[in-house]
Amino acid sequence: MTHAAPPHATGPQTTRAAPDPAGPARGSRTGRLLRAAVPPLVLVALVSLAGTVLSRVYADDLLTRLVVGAAAGSVLVSVAARRLRSWLVAPLSVAALAGYTLWSVRLAADAADLPGGLVEVTADAARNAIPRLLTAMIPVEPTPDTVLVPLVAAWLAGLAAAEVALRAGRVLLGYLPPAALFAGALYVVGPNADPAIWPAVAFVAVAAVGLAVPDSGPTGPGGAPTAPGPATPPAVRARLAVASATGVVLVVAATAVVGPAVAALVDRRPVDPRRYVEPPQVDSLDENPLIRISGWALNPDQRLLEVDTTRPGGPAGGSTPPRIRLAVLSDYDGVTWRVGATYRNAGRILPATEPPPHTTVDEIRQEITVADLSGRLLPAVPTPREVTGARVAYDPQTGTLIRPEGLTPGLRYTVTSARERPDLNLLATADVPAGDPVARVLRVADGVPEPLRRLATQLAEENSAPYARASAIEQFLAEHYRVVADAPSGHAYPNLEFFLVGPRNGGGQQGTSEQFAAAFAVLGRLCGLPARVVVGFRPGGDGPVRAADAIAWPEVLFTGLGWVPFDPMPRPDEEPRPVEEDFRPRPEETPPPDVPEPTLEPTPTPPPAAAPGRTDTDGGVPPVVLVGGGAGGALLLLTGVLLVLAAMRRAQTRARLGRGDPAARIAGAWREVTDALRLAGHPVGGDLAATEVAAQARTVLTEARATRTPQRPGTPPAPPGSGPAWADSASVDSGSGTSASAGPASAASVPGGPASAGPAVDDLADLLNQVAFAPGSTTGEQADGAAAVAGGYVAALRAARPWWRRLLWSVHPGPLRWRR
Repeated sequence: MTHAAPPHATGPQTTRAAPDPAGPARGSRTGRLLRAAVPPLVLVALVSLAGTVLSRVYADDLLTRLVVGAAAGSVLVSVAARRLRSWLVAPLSVAALAGYTLWSVRLAADAADLPGGLVEVTADAARNAIPRLLTAMIPVEPTPDTVLVPLVAAWLAGLAAAEVALRAGRVLLGYLPPAALFAGALYVVGPNADPAIWPAVAFVAVAAVGLAVPDSGPTGPGGAPTAPGPATPPAVRARLAVASATGVVLVVAATAVVGPAVAALVDRRPVDPRRYVEPPQVDSLDENPLIRISGWALNPDQRLLEVDTTRPGGPAGGSTPPRIRLAVLSDYDGVTWRVGATYRNAGRILPATEPPPHTTVDEIRQEITVADLSGRLLPAVPTPREVTGARVAYDPQTGTLIRPEGLTPGLRYTVTSARERPDLNLLATADVPAGDPVARVLRVADGVPEPLRRLATQLAEENSAPYARASAIEQFLAEHYRVVADAPSGHAYPNLEFFLVGPRNGGGQQGTSEQFAAAFAVLGRLCGLPARVVVGFRPGGDGPVRAADAIAWPEVLFTGLGWVPFDPMPRPDEEPRPVEEDFRPRPEETPPPDVPEPTLEPTPTPPPAAAPGRTDTDGGVPPVVLVGGGAGGALLLLTGVLLVLAAMRRAQTRARLGRGDPAARIAGAWREVTDALRLAGHPVGGDLAATEVAAQARTVLTEARATRTPQRPGTPPAPPGSGPAWADSASVDSGSGTSASAGPASAASVPGGPASAGPAVDDLADLLNQVAFAPGSTTGEQADGAAAVAGGYVAALRAARPWWRRLLWSVHPGPLRWRR
């Protein structure tokens, strides 16, 4: 019998839990969102790292913030427009870029305090962004023209990377635009910053993270994601994860191992792209503003500037109005003085330099309004530190400012300067630098006229200290020349020669500050002083600055004190003295060739004729007794003076060679040699090095020995020149052409005597250089050797002189009064 099943029992009694469709869907959706968020974040980070690399040469972090905003904006626009057609994304992103760019330009202009409207500033930045970026001074101030190119490049790199990596699913290929932007930032920075090690490591690490995380796959038409395929088994997913992690580890390890070897093949100093871009240029009027002095002197009432000066914290540094500098001229080729600057576009803040140790720095702020001043040179009190109200380019080496667009009437700008005032009490003992760092301001062009060279030699040999030499040149120009407003312009060698030695009644020995400053600088360089010319204004106070205030002045560089200005202009209430008054040959320095030997007995004088009506028997002292007594007294007085001079000379020699430390004794021995050359009629020029002086000493001694034939008595001396000694070639060396025989009693018995004095002077010159460049390294034995060399050379040179010159050698008062 068959039983029917219950109606509800239609199959096996098996119970299964119905699956919850919400659970797996929720988990897969969260994973996809996480995976979809990683690639955009990675792209933003890669583009932002390029901005971090570039910001190392910028003054603040404004560029970094703008580049991060551009990276995030470009990627977010692509993500938001992912469901749109691909050809619609680029126009939408460019429109967003335009808005972001205008906002960034306004922000940078406000931060830099630049005048002008948004359209004007943006147009100027678009025209000049690339050249100004590559010619800007380091550190670069974030201004509209220096941030425009980086933020636009960052936006475009983010757009291209997002479209390739997110829309096409080519993640590795999508990293190419950020990598190119990163490399471009490294190239623009060049050698102007430290190596970007940490940004490079971060770039590689972020890229590796982006590659390790699987993406959600490419999108379909209209931006919709494609339908997922069959689910990947867990075992396959695990193997893929292990393989990805292994690949990342291998890449990082290979980079760590191979990276140093590759880096060793790369030049340590990157190429600076700025050398391929021509910086702002100026015309000849701004390259040599010294030629404008004569024109301004003819129009003294022309109003050039308006100045309003404030000193933060009170009137520090006195009430004297500061000089306003227009340009610094450091290069001279014998024809023109030139600025020779390399201008770099700068922002408001100019690079600060450390002031010399022995100077006081005052902060001065000036508001300057341009009136009739033309050109590109921008006046400012030295040394400018901040400029607002005008776009400037700056040369840090000379401190010269220009406005590349040129000056226009009504231009108003504010300059904050750090005026350096040296400690004048240290000038007397201050030294001047030498060597390659100051070769530019020591260079003397070929073709120096002989009168200029002789004048510099004569001024230098009487003043050994650098400040004494500079003061001597300053005083000489101020006392012997006059200022004439209508003097012709020019400062080439022929102009300076005519200014210094030209006939007074023919227009010579007069000029403007152009000739005074140029002559001082040339004479200073011939004397071994690092000198330059400055053109500027010396206003009487705030208010208008007129053409009459324009002036040129020289400056000399002293160690520890910086550039010190000098004023060679004559005083208005003093009449210039003739040049010959101070530079006529002195008889005691150049004695005539034939001076009779002083007699030991008075010369008999014939008795005078007796007056009519008077005999010798009359009262009073006989005339013969009066004459004889006067001659005897004069002889005794002369003998006493000669003995005192001889004793003083011997004491001077003993003090030089025997007193003080070894360095002082070596310097004293060198002074004995130079004094001997001067006594022999061959003074040493102040512009000669010690080795050159030694070579001259050898030549003088050789010529003196070769010409020891006695001079015939009765030969008249050559007449001295009628002009200054330095302007007459016949007066450079007087009376040293012939010498008498020294006789058997020569200096051969003196150590280092005639047989070796010449070559040994080279050793003395080496010791002097050692004292100068290695203080404290000389020993007492070296000082004793220097004394022996000096004594031998002096004895040898003295022995080669005529007998009457040997007689006067020991009592010549010159070494006692010649200044060092």
